[in-house]
Amino acid sequence: MNSLKFTILILLIANISFSQSKPLPSKQWFKGNLHTHSYWSDGDEFPEVIMDWYKSKDYQFVALTEHNTLAEGEKWKTISPDSIYQKAFKSYLDHYGANWVNYKVDSLNRIQVKLKTYEEYKGLFEESGKFLVIQSEEISDHFEKKPLHLNATNVKNNISPQGGNSVLDVLQNNINAVLKERDRLNIPMIVHVNHPNFGHAISLEDMIGLENERFFEVYNGHNSVHNSGDSLSMSTERMWDHINIAYLQNSKPLMFGLATDDSHHYHVKGRNWSNAGRGWIMVHADSLNPKSLIEAMEEGEFYASTGVDLRALKLENNKLSIEVKKETGIDYQISFIGCKKGKTEPEVLMSVKGIKASFELTDDILFVRSKIVSTKLNENPIEDLIYESAWTQPMQAIMNK
Repeated sequence: MNSLKFTILILLIANISFSQSKPLPSKQWFKGNLHTHSYWSDGDEFPEVIMDWYKSKDYQFVALTEHNTLAEGEKWKTISPDSIYQKAFKSYLDHYGANWVNYKVDSLNRIQVKLKTYEEYKGLFEESGKFLVIQSEEISDHFEKKPLHLNATNVKNNISPQGGNSVLDVLQNNINAVLKERDRLNIPMIVHVNHPNFGHAISLEDMIGLENERFFEVYNGHNSVHNSGDSLSMSTERMWDHINIAYLQNSKPLMFGLATDDSHHYHVKGRNWSNAGRGWIMVHADSLNPKSLIEAMEEGEFYASTGVDLRALKLENNKLSIEVKKETGIDYQISFIGCKKGKTEPEVLMSVKGIKASFELTDDILFVRSKIVSTKLNENPIEDLIYESAWTQPMQAIMNK
């Protein structure tokens, strides 16, 4: 063998050895909220104050999702004369300073403030690997006065409401518009259906009829969304299971469930207000950027929570295992909920008291998910959802090998 061939062979062997020994990126859990509002639409606080709140509460990513608008261009906000908002403006000015806050007093002695854009405020808060601000939008449409809202995550341009001839048509047209934009730009982007029971707008049949939708809000922290259902609507959790029963019967991928707080109100707290911190997701990803987060979510590598934290969540050798991060003096009920093949109703397949539980995925199971409920009261609950909880994503028994 001549010296050139020998050198090439050595380099190839070295390259193979390096590739095999190079460690894969380790994954970690990132806490985030993909649905909240500011003065750019119908929220009642400045984006900077909101971002500071989430960052101080150990969130790693947040999306401000304004109704049919992005935080770009010039917008002035007239501050309400109410003392709560006057005091909040003074606090904002004192904290960020006159060099940052651009405001004026008009001829009617009203304070008007120029809102900071996404490109301006994100630089104050973003830190590589620690905190991410994702540009997003709440596409807010309607049919016959029914509010039909969807969140588009990681958008680059405003996506206008598409309209349609039925509830299903409106939803599908907007989903298609987001997916078309994703394909056009070739960037990671997801769309999820918001609060289906808000205004009793979206029925189970509408959700079942959707194509290419993978996400919806199983929990939304707004005070008017009827997560628990009522005489006119089933609960969003029950809806979730029936969606997935129908989806698998029609060879569609599973629908995943998010928890969000949908916060609008930052100065008054309680059941009658839409407050921050009620619901979030925990995403298991290798890095803190939109691509990694979205790819992990599309694989179902996340769970939804209103307070319960998980220490471990894994599927190995057909066994779904869960371990709760226990708080002193708090008890937990871990339930595995799903549907058996040949049946049309979801059921609790197993329930365990404690911080650890596992469930064997057998061939007769259509899908299974877990709900963990603690004995700890939610600090600021809505409806009858008074205990801190978490929901894992559904998994298919056909994943068995």
